[in-house]
Amino acid sequence: MKITEHINQAKKTLFSFEILPPLKGQSLNDLCVGIEPLMEFNPPFVDVTYHREEFIYKKHPNGLLEKVSTKKRPGTVGICAAIMNRFEVDAVPHLLCGGFTKEETENALIDLNFIGVQNVLALRGDAPKSENKFVPEPDGHAYTKDLVSQIIGMNNGKYLHEETETGFHTDFCVGVAGYPEKHFEAPSLKFDLKYLKEKVDAGAEYIVTQMFFDNQKYFEFVQKVRDLGITIPIIPGLKPITTLGQITMLPRTFFLDLPDALMDDLEKCKSNIDVKQVGIEWAIQQSKELIAAGTPCLHYYTMSKADATYKIAKEVF
Repeated sequence: MKITEHINQAKKTLFSFEILPPLKGQSLNDLCVGIEPLMEFNPPFVDVTYHREEFIYKKHPNGLLEKVSTKKRPGTVGICAAIMNRFEVDAVPHLLCGGFTKEETENALIDLNFIGVQNVLALRGDAPKSENKFVPEPDGHAYTKDLVSQIIGMNNGKYLHEETETGFHTDFCVGVAGYPEKHFEAPSLKFDLKYLKEKVDAGAEYIVTQMFFDNQKYFEFVQKVRDLGITIPIIPGLKPITTLGQITMLPRTFFLDLPDALMDDLEKCKSNIDVKQVGIEWAIQQSKELIAAGTPCLHYYTMSKADATYKIAKEVF
């Protein structure tokens, strides 16, 4: 089913979560360790992130440089097929602009359609660690709105090369990201919302937000989005803080604020165990407030670790 169908048919707030593709050498069983406990809460869909392949340049004695892959994860298509087969849930693969040509995107969508995937989350993606800013692939998309347009084009039977066009229509439900505290590259929240509307106008059918820790910012974001005439579902993304390092890493990496009340509790923590307990309790309260406000679905960023999210869901769903 499509995400929009799951939401429309639901009688209560849905539970969903996101996983990372396993590292090179890990098995499906390794991946399932972070999934199986959470199936108790009947998630209708599971997101599968995509990580660009990372490279280093190895210098040989003759002075030539060899491009060597340092991090290659199993393919998104295979992971989605495995999850759908094993757990009988809808898998939602992330599709990126970065690292893909338009033809590679089309081929990925053909494969995903073939195995029965009906939902995709379209993202621009971040720059590789070795680059200062995002640079699209030659003949790739620079903006998410253009990626959304390509996916919607295939839904309408439009492919890149007319000579291979069969008139076959895919039927993907397309989600996009939203940023309650704005994307770090946007000059202001107003301009970021303008870019969000462009993605929706291109055909996006639902929005998943970046993590946030202040529900008021989510509520204000939803109101601003609605004021623009955008009526599609807005799913909040949540993540509990679980380590001391995340207290500084998350704001720096994702350009978000931690509320003073949360920081007051975190400052008292002496260990990761203490931080994890505070983070779980804060996320439980966030979740309960969002459900009380009628939010259609809560989406948890698990980093493929079930423990913290399980404890939250046990109290909330």
